[in-house]
Amino acid sequence: MFKHAVITPFLGQQRDRFSEYNEPKTLEQKLQTLRTIDGMTGAELVYPYEVNYDNLAELKLLLVKYDVKVACINVNVKVEKEFISGGLTSPDKAVRERAVSFIKEAKDYAEEVGADKVQCCPLSDGYEFSFQADYVETWQRLCETFGEAGDYKPHIPLFIEYKPNEVRGRCYLDNAAKTICLIKDIGNPNIGVTLDYGHSLYGDNNPAEELALLNSLDMKYYIHINDNDGKWDWDYFCGSRSLMQYIEFIYYLKKFNYQGWLTSDTSPTRWDIVKMFEANIRMTNRISSRIDTIGMETFGESLRKKEYMDIWADLESYFIKI
Repeated sequence: MFKHAVITPFLGQQRDRFSEYNEPKTLEQKLQTLRTIDGMTGAELVYPYEVNYDNLAELKLLLVKYDVKVACINVNVKVEKEFISGGLTSPDKAVRERAVSFIKEAKDYAEEVGADKVQCCPLSDGYEFSFQADYVETWQRLCETFGEAGDYKPHIPLFIEYKPNEVRGRCYLDNAAKTICLIKDIGNPNIGVTLDYGHSLYGDNNPAEELALLNSLDMKYYIHINDNDGKWDWDYFCGSRSLMQYIEFIYYLKKFNYQGWLTSDTSPTRWDIVKMFEANIRMTNRISSRIDTIGMETFGESLRKKEYMDIWADLESYFIKI
């Protein structure tokens, strides 16, 4: 079975443009909630707004008290005022340096709490309109800033999370292929890609295909799980809107023997927090178990059939019991 973690701010209060959902929680209350979720053992913590050096000692005690592993430190480089129009690609060198310092500090913090990676989603680095940016310059700045951050403490890999848009109308790193190009330009094998299932889906890509691309190019990758309708990053629970695509995604994770964390990046706004994350784990593990029962080789035989309707008939027999 897979190892399951959760991005811990989702265990507390959430906000969108119009409403607030759920009650605020302290760091301890979040970890308490995490341990009530059946099968959840890991946490992705957000630096520096949720965890930082002011609560480092407290966090270390809480991780032991609740027997929680740190799957990843998520470094936020969009909140500060100077980052709102792009931190890592800012024309101002001092702003870029500060954004890089956030990632370096997150690596220091990860080392302190026993995390083996940091991840960054550069959501404020993007644009909205034609002639708003010099694409050559911004690409070079991404290479320089992520390159410098990746070179720092290379034993703690940096994973870059791509996203089509939000908070910018279009993010510079909006798909797996472009993120791979960036990492290849940088030339650091200790920089990897965070594949968020929902970001791939609503970016009009196929999560399983992007996963296969990452694997075939021997890229490091880290996985966020959720679901949406292909139109927006709704962060629904797994399998709720794209079940067969999620089954295919899990099949390829198993085919590639993924040993890392599956981290729930799922937003329980109107729904019970514990029940939603348990649904993620339950759906994922049941699909994985069913694939084991069918057998990877049996699946392989189905995929080698030339007529797709024969493949679909196999899928019906494997997964549809009415």
